[in-house]
Amino acid sequence: MPFKLCFTSLRNPCTQRSPNVDCKSYVPGSLGRSSDRQLHVQVYKAVGLKCSEQALEATVGKDALFAVIPDPVTCFLTARYYQKQVFHVSSSSNLVLVDWFTSGRYESGEIWDFNSYKSINHILLEDQPLFIDSVLLEQDSNCSIATRMQEYNVVAMVVLLGPKLKHIQDQMQDEVKNMMSVQLRPPTSGGGRYAARPQPLLPQRPPLIASCSPFGRAGTGMVARIVAVSTESVYTFLRHHLAPLEPFLGAAPYPAS
Repeated sequence: MPFKLCFTSLRNPCTQRSPNVDCKSYVPGSLGRSSDRQLHVQVYKAVGLKCSEQALEATVGKDALFAVIPDPVTCFLTARYYQKQVFHVSSSSNLVLVDWFTSGRYESGEIWDFNSYKSINHILLEDQPLFIDSVLLEQDSNCSIATRMQEYNVVAMVVLLGPKLKHIQDQMQDEVKNMMSVQLRPPTSGGGRYAARPQPLLPQRPPLIASCSPFGRAGTGMVARIVAVSTESVYTFLRHHLAPLEPFLGAAPYPAS
């Protein structure tokens, strides 16, 4: 039975005049598939204490595949943003979830200048919690977001769940482990054959840091977390590691422009 393909645009640029987006989706079983793709989400300046909000609830049927592969959320100066995404799955459902955001219009000098950002993701297996994640960034009078984030401008999370995606999980975990073991290896000072014992140098933070962790029964799911200096480096990471999804989706995620 062929896949059924449904593209839905679940997110739109958020303004304070129409700040709320609420969407429910159902992906039927028997090899149904659905994908959400969008342009950049831009959350404009807040008016008073108003907050732009988005809610997504999706049910993924047996043997179905649901892929949420958006571009990053970008919050403007003083913006407030809140989103909650809930996914109902079965033991044979397959889910790809990318959730990421930037520091703002950092090329224009707006770096972590929004007021607040909160993103909640719940995955429920037969109505029981399987994966619960929450990210909250708020300005603080004692320590700004920019101070806490150092030089990093992008935060991303990738969730891969389901039997059809196991080979992609394994490949991503192996490649990320190898990449980070090289990047986080402490450098040592050089020297000749008879030089004194090399002394460790101060470690340099890499421009992109990633980690992978399994979750669920027997590791049926995997979550990857990424922080990076530039948005393009995360696009490159996603483009490479999600390329094996092309046979399922009919197109490669995040194609190079």
